[in-house]
Amino acid sequence: MNLGHYAACLFGGAFLMNSVPHVVAGAMGRPLQSPFAKPPGRGLSSSIVNVLWGFFNLVVAWVLLAGTGGFDVRAWGDALAAGAGALAIAAHLALHFGRFNGGKLASGEPPPR
Repeated sequence: MNLGHYAACLFGGAFLMNSVPHVVAGAMGRPLQSPFAKPPGRGLSSSIVNVLWGFFNLVVAWVLLAGTGGFDVRAWGDALAAGAGALAIAAHLALHFGRFNGGKLASGEPPPR
C-alpha cells in the first residue's frame, strides 16, 4: 500500500474517535466544546450541535476509511494507522478539554488555566 492509504487510515481513525464524545454528549443532552462555540473549542455548544458535528465526523471517517482507502480491519498496517490516529486525537482532546471539564494531571493537581 502507499503512503496516501495509510494517511487516510490515520486521519480516518482520528475523525472516528473525535465523533464519539460529540455524539455521546449530544445524545445525553449535554453541551460540549466544539469548533462552533464562542470562543471556538473553549465555549460550549448545544447538544444538537454536538450530535450534528459528531455525525459529520463519522461521515468523514467513513469516507477516509472505506471510501478512499479500502480500509481492511484485518490488515495490521491499516489497523495500526487508524489506531494511531485515534490514540493521537484522544490524547490531544484529553489534554485540551481536561482544562475545561475537570481533568487532572497525574499528580492530582488541577491543570493550569
